[in-house]
Amino acid sequence: MSAAVLGSFAGMLIVQYLLLRILLRVNWKQRSSRPIPFPRVSILIAARNEEKSLPKLLKSLDRLNYPADKLEILIADDQSEDATAGLIADWSKGRPNRRLISIGADQVGRFQSNGKANALAIVAKEAIGDLFFFTDADCEVPESWVKEGIGSFEDGIGIVIGVTQVKGPGFFAKMQELEWWNTLGIVKAVTDLGLPTTGLGNNMIISREAYFGSGGFEGIKSSVTEDLEISRSVLRAGYKLHQQVSSDFLVKTKAEEGWASLLSQRKRWVTGAATLSLAWKALMGIQFLFFPAVLALLLLEWKLGLAIWFLKVVCQSSFLRFFAHRAGEKIRLSPLIFFDFYQIASLSLTILYYFWPSKVHWKSRSYP
Repeated sequence: MSAAVLGSFAGMLIVQYLLLRILLRVNWKQRSSRPIPFPRVSILIAARNEEKSLPKLLKSLDRLNYPADKLEILIADDQSEDATAGLIADWSKGRPNRRLISIGADQVGRFQSNGKANALAIVAKEAIGDLFFFTDADCEVPESWVKEGIGSFEDGIGIVIGVTQVKGPGFFAKMQELEWWNTLGIVKAVTDLGLPTTGLGNNMIISREAYFGSGGFEGIKSSVTEDLEISRSVLRAGYKLHQQVSSDFLVKTKAEEGWASLLSQRKRWVTGAATLSLAWKALMGIQFLFFPAVLALLLLEWKLGLAIWFLKVVCQSSFLRFFAHRAGEKIRLSPLIFFDFYQIASLSLTILYYFWPSKVHWKSRSYP
């Protein structure tokens, strides 16, 4: 393959980032109204073996700035083998708007083979709120989370997703954070074009009407990416999806601690991504194939290869910094310099592990 062809192909990603950056600038969709009186809200969480992460979540829920008589928090303990249930029970004690819902052995697989989807389907049947807020047991929510989420709804919207920031010590965690900013920034640009793609299970709201009108988690196709499937279900039922990006709606989650857990997570995600449209697969393909193209170009015309790679890093960094800034966060320049080297390893290993003949392992359970 000639240097001109390789250069043209690698340059497609530069064009992609330029277009994404322009779209975020000129086509940004944001909601900011504050409805009064406040509607009833249910926060639904599925937890399994989360004793280490739960305290941070529970403390953040304590800080929520929302009337207690309009708020209920339902947390399902999905057959945990640690102290998860006890932590939730102690935290709920004496608070009528907080409940531990234990998933019994006879309820496992009742609605879905996916443990999380099954637990949420069970919990949703107990919820009384007009809006269902979803997050994960390893997350922290901002005190304004509920109010900001409510303000994001308007006529026709059935589901709102936000942005989640990965946090953790060290280089590996910082690279994962950049990876999430990259993915969710692309999702934002495309969603604001009226082409919604996915849910976000750790920062998502579904109206009661849209949830039950679409069949809820019990009605989705069996999948290890239940947030993607519930968003599809809500959209098929005729509702719209909005992505709200702001510091008041920014949820934080912990980074994966090592490559083994990261690749297990990514195998599950790629399994869901494999069901996306051809256009989305092409978009992701350009992201991945840039690296073999530019590395091959370096062997043929190293000056051209370096120039294209430099331009890509500049455009990518501008995109990431702009998107993070809109969410109230600042990205320093130094991690961005190393991000591509992390991506080469991450993307390559993810593809290899996806095709490796093994099951998806998630929360001490295995899925085909």
